[in-house]
Amino acid sequence: MRQDVAGKLRAISGEDWVVTDPAGVASYVKDETEHAIAPMPCYDCVVVKPKDSQEISGILKYANDEKITVVARGGGTGCAGAVVPIKPSIIIALERLNKIVEVDDKNMMVECEAGVTLSDLEETFTHHDSLFFPVHPGDEGAQVGGMVVQNAGGVRAVRHGVMRNHIKGLEVVLPTGEIIRTGGKLMKDNTGYDLTHLMIGSEGTLGIVTKVILKLYPKTTNSGSLLISFDDKKAAVEVVPKILREGIVPLAIEYLERDFMLRSAEDLGLQWPAQKGIVDLYFILVEPKEEDLLEISSRIVEICEANGAVESLIAETAKEQRAILEIRSHGYPSVKSQVVDILDVAIPVGNLSEYMNGVDELAAKYGAHIPSFGHAGDGNIHNFIMTETGEKPDNYEALSDDLFKLAISLGGTITAEHGVGKIRNRKLGLQYSQKHLEIMKGIKRVFDPNNILNPGTGIGCVD
Repeated sequence: MRQDVAGKLRAISGEDWVVTDPAGVASYVKDETEHAIAPMPCYDCVVVKPKDSQEISGILKYANDEKITVVARGGGTGCAGAVVPIKPSIIIALERLNKIVEVDDKNMMVECEAGVTLSDLEETFTHHDSLFFPVHPGDEGAQVGGMVVQNAGGVRAVRHGVMRNHIKGLEVVLPTGEIIRTGGKLMKDNTGYDLTHLMIGSEGTLGIVTKVILKLYPKTTNSGSLLISFDDKKAAVEVVPKILREGIVPLAIEYLERDFMLRSAEDLGLQWPAQKGIVDLYFILVEPKEEDLLEISSRIVEICEANGAVESLIAETAKEQRAILEIRSHGYPSVKSQVVDILDVAIPVGNLSEYMNGVDELAAKYGAHIPSFGHAGDGNIHNFIMTETGEKPDNYEALSDDLFKLAISLGGTITAEHGVGKIRNRKLGLQYSQKHLEIMKGIKRVFDPNNILNPGTGIGCVD
């Protein structure tokens, strides 16, 4: 496939922007999915790096006419194999679409190309007087287009929600080559079906996002961190809805099992500040006024102590706050070599206690090690299936099925922010009816009649 396809792609994007050598292609066929469950990549691919939506349109028209599979690739930071090609494919790398087109202060919007990284956005608004963009899924190498089609979340979702809450408009190249624009710098738009929101979370199966309009927010300068410890997991998760019912909405509420944090701290040569308890709730607070920050911090401590907290620590200095965040962020890397799968379920916050009890019961039933940490404030707990070697255990499928069924039985979902990708689509029947799945596949066929765009991926995949 390579020579004929490469020649056509060079005619569209130029000699310098087509990669065919095996070493170059190999760096574009994997993402961050755990090796034990990652899809097997196909290396018989050609990588092309177009400069704009017009070149992408030309590539997709050609691919659709010839029925050649196309996979759009952003930063490769996904955890569900969505960008892994599983058959000979054209890989469209979006790294050259890296311009921030406009920061519109009056409308509090930013328009940027899909290859702009989260790091680029953070740097832009570090130097802006009054505005910022709130979503931060963790890896600053993530590209905006990927964050759109994955509906990225992260620790700040308690207060600010996920990408879907902030996307106001898109430019998209369809699998058949047409370019459409959806939404805009509007607070309201009720004209027809909402194709913007259909593209969000579509995992690169309905179109290739090339530009994004994002909503911005006023900066808040007063921040603080609380670390509140419990002797009992149940007490820790049960206090979360009590805090939210008080009208307190922190930037983040993270559930951190102590063993995880001690290992992470040791790995970094740091010390975890909490001494008592077996599990911590980590609160990040941001408020317009310092007095509000102090009052809310005190109220959170009161509620937690009334519900069994054994220790409360306030990180008062920026250095202390950075150290806690660094250890929390390193929790996964510190155990990566032993991780088989990171489950990404979400549960209604009020049902977290039942879910965590159920996880412990399943761990005992299967003789499995399933530590947990994650976003307690929005019910998105990450359960880690681990082995000493990181190799998949014989009972992995049954165990993961039971964990998903547990989440669904409590009103939850099998994935909250990582997406379905190519590793969860066989699990969709656990959550959705056959009719539901048929509707999703029908939507895919309307957008992509020849099924060229990232087949085998996501909820709308057509096999």
